[in-house]
Amino acid sequence: MRKALYLLAAINDRDFEWFLTSGKHTNILAGSTLINEGLRIDALYIVLKGTFSVSVEATGGKEIARIGSGEVLGEISLIDSRPPSATVKALEDSIVWAIPRMQLNTKLSQDVSFSSHFYQAIATFLSDRLRNTVSRLGDFDHSTDDNSILPEEDTLNPQLFNKLELAKARLEWLISHQS
Repeated sequence: MRKALYLLAAINDRDFEWFLTSGKHTNILAGSTLINEGLRIDALYIVLKGTFSVSVEATGGKEIARIGSGEVLGEISLIDSRPPSATVKALEDSIVWAIPRMQLNTKLSQDVSFSSHFYQAIATFLSDRLRNTVSRLGDFDHSTDDNSILPEEDTLNPQLFNKLELAKARLEWLISHQS
């Protein structure tokens, strides 16, 4: 499931309005680096268009993942306040929704309801990512498509599943209203 959907499903309409007024579309040219391993970042990103390559120095800069539309970048550094553990480069001209870290941190510290929903969404998709990573380490069937837009109903909290259509509409709105 696209990770941005967890986040967009968890927040209410007022918080989505805050996302709209606080964030902005940012064009990233093919070959450009959005996130540098070891260097602090100043935003949380939602990929709206394009594909990004994720690499780490420990593998000699080898690509370890590809990230596309609907994915979230910079969430780990936001949570633990440490520099990113990977480098993220645009493989094609791309567009991200950038929410400045300072504004997001202020919102998180001042709005308990938003903070609760935001951190629950982040924890849920980081948990999902960890489960997928662990499953790839064993002899499991890897035929599932982790980038599918909507998961099976029985794999999610029912409250979240009921909000996924709204989250999908919010993501589509962000994608279609590019400046």
